Amino acid sequence: MSTFGKLFRVTTYGESHCPSVGAIIDGCPPGLELDVSDIQVQLSRRRPGQSNLTTPRNEKDLVHLQSGTEHGVTLGTPIGLLVKNEDQRPHDYSETDLYPRPSHADYTYLEKYGVKASSGGGRSSARETIGRVAAGAIAEKYLKAVYGIEIVAFVSSVGKIHLPALLSPPSLTPSDDNEDNDNVDDAISEEFRSLLTTITRDEVDKHPTRCPHSQTAEKMTQRIIRAKDASDSIGGTVTCVIRNVPAGLGEPVFDKFEAELAHAMLSIPATKAFEIGSGFRGTEVPGSKHNDAFIRRPDGSLGTKTNWSGGVQGGITNGEAIYFRIGFKSPATISQAQATAQYDGTPGTLAARGRHDPCVVPRAVPIVESMAAIVVMDQLLQQEARKAAASRLPPIKTLPPTMVMPKGV
Repeated sequence: MSTFGKLFRVTTYGESHCPSVGAIIDGCPPGLELDVSDIQVQLSRRRPGQSNLTTPRNEKDLVHLQSGTEHGVTLGTPIGLLVKNEDQRPHDYSETDLYPRPSHADYTYLEKYGVKASSGGGRSSARETIGRVAAGAIAEKYLKAVYGIEIVAFVSSVGKIHLPALLSPPSLTPSDDNEDNDNVDDAISEEFRSLLTTITRDEVDKHPTRCPHSQTAEKMTQRIIRAKDASDSIGGTVTCVIRNVPAGLGEPVFDKFEAELAHAMLSIPATKAFEIGSGFRGTEVPGSKHNDAFIRRPDGSLGTKTNWSGGVQGGITNGEAIYFRIGFKSPATISQAQATAQYDGTPGTLAARGRHDPCVVPRAVPIVESMAAIVVMDQLLQQEARKAAASRLPPIKTLPPTMVMPKGV
């Protein structure tokens, strides 16, 4: 469906080439100071035409607040957000009258609904994510103001070019004659964990690729340009960290924190993979080396020594930084002629037109951040509601010590 969330509910609307796209946000707490500029900053990071690495579609993506605020303060009522589609070119897609474009949603939308948008990808287009980004910016402002939560995403790979911190050490290095070799010190390198602790959006935005490692960023640039010059495309990954999230968020068993996070991330167009914490690397490390030992922090709180769990255990946040990675496929829209078939199965050649990103990951960064903010916001409101309801009950004094948090903690 087009709505995400339970208490902080975001409904997006609009197709790629209709008059406008946007969102309705229900559940935003009243009394939050909110200005259009709070939302526009993320939309401007997402907008097309930022550099020669993105689609040349010329959209300003200026947001218009339609409801839910007065005098710069949220009212607690639904917030309406609208962004106009100004650079529409529906004639660029006339070939889809005959051909379902390879790896696009033309065919599947027709199978599902019996009708599809006549131009672009319709609802499957990344243009739909404007509403998500706008809603996420509002959630993020609340999270920062009330909890000090910080969310930073960055490009960690393009094609086969990876951020060095992700490759050192490369988990296990099995040999042909000793597949049981468990000699590994870290599932995730200390360098990478340090990066997650310190990375800022200003550092990320220093380079058009949004990769925080300058040498790697330049290699990524050349790889994207090679794809663009060949009328082709290339995929990549985005890594995201969420800092200062309170312990206790997540709704087991079906709405575990990482399950909701995966749901949110895999709903973004062009996503094909999700991993949290040590992810697939953690599958190669024995539990004796992978387990996160608990330690006492300097402030007296309980923490973990390594955080290979990625800040979530049992589907509930443990207070450590949450980090995860999303894989984006190479964009399906390319300008090369492709051998394929028409809707009736007749073989043919599709010479696609239209404008497209040769690589989506630089522009996906604010989308990932926004969806992360929406997940955290929704989970926080659910937990706060539970705590508020429980606080109105009289204290229970009959539980055994093993069922409650020790006194003084």
